Amino acid sequence: MRIGSILFGAALLLLLAGSLLFAYSGLGDMPLAGWIALVAGVAFSLIIGIGLMALLFYSSRQGYDEPPKLGE
Repeated sequence: MRIGSILFGAALLLLLAGSLLFAYSGLGDMPLAGWIALVAGVAFSLIIGIGLMALLFYSSRQGYDEPPKLGE
C-alpha cells in the first residue's frame, strides 16, 4: 500500500470517530422511550434494506431483469 492510501484511510477513520463522538454527545439524557424509538427505527430500516436487496438479487438471478425477447 502506498502512504497516500494509508493517510486517506486514517483520515476517514478520524472523521468517522469524530462524527460518532459528536452524535453520542448530542444524545444527552435521552429518555427510555427515545432509545426504544431509536433502536426500533434502526432495526426497521435494516430489515427493509436487507429485504429489498434480497429481492433485487432474487429477481436478477431468476431472469426477471432481462429485456423481453420478441418472437419467442
